[in-house]
Amino acid sequence: MSPAQPTVVVLESDDAPRRFPRVEAAADVRYTTAANLGRDLPGADVLLMWDFFSGALHDAWPHADALRWVHIAAAGVDTLLFDELVASDVAVTNSRGVFDRPIAEFVLGSIFAFAKDLPRSLRLQSQSRWQHRETERIEGTHAMVVGTGAIGREIARLLRAVGMRVTGVGRTARDRDDDFGIVHASADLASVVGDVDHLVLAAPLTDQTRGLVDAEVLRALPPRARLINIARGELVVTDDLVRALKDGMRGGGAGSGDHGGSTGDDAGQGIAGAALDVFETEPLPADHPLWSIDTAILTAHMSGDAAGWRDRLAEIFVDNFERYVRASGPGELQNIVDKHRGYVRG
Repeated sequence: MSPAQPTVVVLESDDAPRRFPRVEAAADVRYTTAANLGRDLPGADVLLMWDFFSGALHDAWPHADALRWVHIAAAGVDTLLFDELVASDVAVTNSRGVFDRPIAEFVLGSIFAFAKDLPRSLRLQSQSRWQHRETERIEGTHAMVVGTGAIGREIARLLRAVGMRVTGVGRTARDRDDDFGIVHASADLASVVGDVDHLVLAAPLTDQTRGLVDAEVLRALPPRARLINIARGELVVTDDLVRALKDGMRGGGAGSGDHGGSTGDDAGQGIAGAALDVFETEPLPADHPLWSIDTAILTAHMSGDAAGWRDRLAEIFVDNFERYVRASGPGELQNIVDKHRGYVRG
């Protein structure tokens, strides 16, 4: 190995190990596991977090004596960032762009599933029951997207394309946004959701967004509203959501065949449904009350995992690695994360 070659450590994922021959041709590559990261990290210039849920770097940090760049094979970086890494000069990049369109399609599919009552149709089919119902239109309904980053914007563009009215929620309020029109401040969420049909969560997990959707926000939603969470389970106070869903089943509303609007008088009677792809505890325990709620659609953290997604993740890292080699450092990397804010710059 030439002394000029960088040393790259790849933290493997148990369920999907990956090899990187193009990187191996230009670097000393060490494939490792969470248990052995501390052993293999000394002297490494680059760390690829292929196991993007792992928190192993925090424990192995004292051994990161030469680290210059960490890449995570995910869009979210909340599982990666910790105080010492944030305070260091180590560059962090993510895999922005891989999941945007698949997640947006997943959100639209969830909205269609609710509007066309597909979960109930499948239950009736399993019982060989013929039951005619009326369904809902989505054109003209209001979707509010919490999170104005790349994924939130792709969701907004797709929902607007099918005729939905879309607004956004971000750190600060603003008007005339290209994708959302109006963006409300997240601190004001409970006061702006009164006419929302679908509240879509696409925000990163930060101190400001943890527990953002709580009993106050859920009470402020109209009974016809559905919650869609493709971000992080911790954005929602789960116990409050369970109560809101159960109250919605008892109180009627869109989930029980009422497709009309709501008034101020019927607010606070629960919500009509929730499509949840992420949870505070994953896998979701088999005895969790969410499993037994008919108005909940539950999926296994898969909203962005369209066929070929791992290949695209690998391509992003290899492309960035080649930029790293050309620049002899992290100066030309793409998808650089602002570590102090936990999102990607520009």
